[in-house]
Amino acid sequence: MTQSLTVAVQMDPLESINIAGDSSFALMLSAQARGHRLFHYAAEDLSYSAGRVWARAHPVTVQRVVGDHFSFGGPVDLDLGEDADVVLMRQDPPFDLGYITATHLLERISDRTLVVNDPASVRNAPEKIWVLDYAQYMPPTLVTRSLDEARKFLAVHGEIVVKPLHGNGGKAIFKVGRDGANLSSLIEVFNTAYREPHMIQAFLPGVAKGDKRIVLVDGEIAGAINRIPGEGEIRSNLAVGGSAVKTELTEREREICAVLGLELKRRGLIFVGIDVIGGEWLTEINVTSPTGIVAIDRFNGTDTGAMIWDAIEARVAARRG
Repeated sequence: MTQSLTVAVQMDPLESINIAGDSSFALMLSAQARGHRLFHYAAEDLSYSAGRVWARAHPVTVQRVVGDHFSFGGPVDLDLGEDADVVLMRQDPPFDLGYITATHLLERISDRTLVVNDPASVRNAPEKIWVLDYAQYMPPTLVTRSLDEARKFLAVHGEIVVKPLHGNGGKAIFKVGRDGANLSSLIEVFNTAYREPHMIQAFLPGVAKGDKRIVLVDGEIAGAINRIPGEGEIRSNLAVGGSAVKTELTEREREICAVLGLELKRRGLIFVGIDVIGGEWLTEINVTSPTGIVAIDRFNGTDTGAMIWDAIEARVAARRG
């Protein structure tokens, strides 16, 4: 029998989640079923002093009951380097200074406590930046703040998509047609809203047939779903109205996973979701707070949460010798 672990879950407020599809909640249920003790805290509850990193955390129990899905115990100051075996870093992006600071603090205890995903690796692999290392699998891509460069790119590719470099959940993704109408206004708005460059990609008509989310656990394929855009949409994210359907992987997708797998394992990126359009075009490598395991398990009859905890428990055991 697996030894009980103390698991601290750094995530958004539990009262705000949709338990029907939330991957963090599914992981908590799976951990609890294995006898692990759960604590919940928010990133802003982290503190540091004299080499210690702790969080004002609540012991928590969870159950799949809408409107009554969690119960908190009284708050405690949980020493994450001494009293926790695992920290699940599961708060949603934005990948901002608050997120980055949390990775720096958790990195200070990562030699004693397993942080999933590894905080330094998460910090060094923002989803739309690290994917550039695998440009051979990506659609034509431009990263820029320049309107002139965006116009040149549009002239070459005809139709393009403009999105924030550190966006998430399908927010603020715009398609620009061949006539370039509103491109200048769009770049103006983006340049006002964001200090960093923006991502511009050739539009892939294949997105109408879906945007596949493939989950990898410790570098191995766990499963996939195909997300179909809603009517009148180019975005397929479930959070913005996309629908999930059962799917199989193409040979190209398996090749992408094989190329990524060893590097994910090496970096301590245990739970990762990649996005592939049209069976061949890699668009993102999601390492901050990947989603999709509930839908994958529903369609495939799998237990991805169990796979993730198997990988976590194996790493904890290896650390203990």
